[in-house]
Amino acid sequence: MTPGVVTVPPETPFLAIAHLLAERGISAAPVVGPNGALLGIVTEADLIRRLAGADKPPMGLLRQLFANMNRLADRYACSHGTTAAEVMTTDVITIAPETGVGAIAETMEAHNIRRVLVVEQGKLRGVVSRADLLRVLVAPQAEAGDYPDERVRRAVLAAMRREPWADTFYTLVDVRDGIVELHGFSRSPSVQRALKVLAEQVPGVKGVVDKTQPMPPYLFAGN
Repeated sequence: MTPGVVTVPPETPFLAIAHLLAERGISAAPVVGPNGALLGIVTEADLIRRLAGADKPPMGLLRQLFANMNRLADRYACSHGTTAAEVMTTDVITIAPETGVGAIAETMEAHNIRRVLVVEQGKLRGVVSRADLLRVLVAPQAEAGDYPDERVRRAVLAAMRREPWADTFYTLVDVRDGIVELHGFSRSPSVQRALKVLAEQVPGVKGVVDKTQPMPPYLFAGN
């Protein structure tokens, strides 16, 4: 995560927030209270909605009949507010500091967001952005050799057990100097390819050698 996040108090005028985002080259600013508690977040979209709402024409009677009045009231407050507390988004997606990289990526994808705030006991600790995740992906694997082979082997097997298509009964795993060797049988070329990808993602793996063979028909018959 990125610590030292630029934050604003709830009474900050929305124009000041707009200047802050533009000058710092950031797309959002969390809103925190005096005790550091996270209250919400003001994004570029919130500010644009605030500006666009000024010239919005009145709603017709027909649309009013089917409209959700609470939602309209919330939208009005956000689009006409003048402070961070009035324009901010309060339904903020957050994660704990110990959340894994994979879970963070899934959260971003599921909610279609560009960043997620890290909160511990209600207080803001940092932010993880898509750029942070990309840095993890391209980080050098210089420390790969520090992992004992047996630890790597157990990690690969544990990862295989989590996948329904992976077969730890007929596929054997061996690790030598960080190189994973797959022996035994595999069900299909798709499974072979997926196993290689799975093993490559385990920390400490420096390479994967697939020595598996197609599973004989008589083994298929027993499943």
